[in-house]
Parts: sequence; C-alpha cells; structure tokens
Amino acid sequence: MDIGEVSKATGLPASTLRYYEEKGLIQSYGRKGLRRLFNQKILERLALIALGRRVDFSLDEIRDMFNTDGPDINRALLSAKADELDKKIKEMTKMRNGLRHAAACSAPNHFECPKFLRILKLAGKKRLRQRNKL
Repeated sequence: MDIGEVSKATGLPASTLRYYEEKGLIQSYGRKGLRRLFNQKILERLALIALGRRVDFSLDEIRDMFNTDGPDINRALLSAKADELDKKIKEMTKMRNGLRHAAACSAPNHFECPKFLRILKLAGKKRLRQRNKL
C-alpha cells in the first residue's frame, strides 16, 4: 500500500504517517516514486497506535511496545494505565453528575446552590494539583 492508500484507509493524514515513521512507530519498506510503500499489516499496527493514543499512552511508550516481530506489550505498564483510567472515570463520573445537577438545579443562581459550590471547589483543587505537577 502506498502512503495515500494507508492515509485513506485509516483517516490519518500522510504527514502523521511520516511523523510516525520518523518516531520509529512504523516503517515503510520502499518507495514508488516519491510515495512510501507499506505492508498491509501497517493497518493493524496503526490501529494499535490509535488505541494506545486513546488511552493516553505517549508515542514513545507505544513505540517501546513494538519489536521487529510485532507488539511486545509491557503488561505492568498496561496495568498502570488501567489504574489511571479508573481514576479518570471516577473524576469524569463526578463531573457528569455535577453537570446534571447544575442543569436540573432549581436555585435561581448557581452560586446560591451548595452542591454547585462544592463542585467548583473540587474543580479548583484539581486544577491546582495539576499546576503543581508541572
């Protein structure tokens, strides 16, 4: 498959494919004129990269999960990432519940609603923790 076909099949721009190749995530096996050529298995590899990106793996972490034969997945890293996702799910569930409450709250002004004020306070603390990590 040439880079255009891979781009069309995956929805990824050719520039992303070139970047992935530069980062060592994928490899072309040759060229047809100026176009890079890829093995059909590139689609599986790109699907795995997309899955990794969806769960917040860095490109370097994803690259390190491949060897020349294919995926060599670090199970401890997967477990740690699953733990991170559990935390995010809990946070997002709280946020969703807060939004639902704010949408249905009968207070004339949200700043008069004790529950809404607690949500704001929690959001402020989370932002402060994130800023302190940097």
